[in-house]
Amino acid sequence: MRIASLARALAALCPLLVPAVLHAEPNDYVHTPIVEEGEKEIDFKTGFEKNKDKSSRTATSIGLGWGATSWWFTELYGKWHREPGQTSGFDAWEWENRFQLTPTGKYPLDLGFLLEVERPKDRSEGYELTYGPLLQSEWGLVQGNLNLLWQKHARAAESFDTELHYELQLKYRASEKFEWGAQGFGSFGPWDHWAPSSQQEHKFGPAIFGKVRTGVAQAVRYNAALLFGTTSASPRTTLRFQAEYEF
Repeated sequence: MRIASLARALAALCPLLVPAVLHAEPNDYVHTPIVEEGEKEIDFKTGFEKNKDKSSRTATSIGLGWGATSWWFTELYGKWHREPGQTSGFDAWEWENRFQLTPTGKYPLDLGFLLEVERPKDRSEGYELTYGPLLQSEWGLVQGNLNLLWQKHARAAESFDTELHYELQLKYRASEKFEWGAQGFGSFGPWDHWAPSSQQEHKFGPAIFGKVRTGVAQAVRYNAALLFGTTSASPRTTLRFQAEYEF
């Protein structure tokens, strides 16, 4: 009952948020709906993006997370960013929350919900909000994820469109230490009137995953991907990497 009430409250919150315009970050990663109660982690993410005009940008973040309950994982990040032609600098604080809404493996589809609140260094941008369902399913040794995420700003100096983004992942679980598959990230533009296909951002490519145990209740989990843009509005290539120390 508590989880059902939480899901209704989150759904009611969504239409109250104020619009914004956002773009995918080079270090974006695929969120999963599964929560481990009591698990703590230090999470490092970085990404490098090369555009078609030879310019580049980078994004890096480090966070500290905690499985507060069997259905709620919360994490606080510091984020750094470099736009083309600029130097790298601190960009924002981010508070990420993942809610597991169904018991792991009980149904054909594991369901979760993501709510992120970001406070940019530039206070005129207000608060950046990301929210939406997290979906995961398994077919033997193959695991698939699909996340549909709405992004917008609240209390910004100007109004922007609410954008619809997605995260995709397929992986073959060959062994715990090494798995392989593919990832994809993109944006359709405004959620209620998608941008022309040439103006949408889509990038896909091969990915690797793994988990190396370092103690009884300790492990390093990693994943990395090389992504290729498929539209003129997408970066030519993106190299992203994530490592989590779980304890």
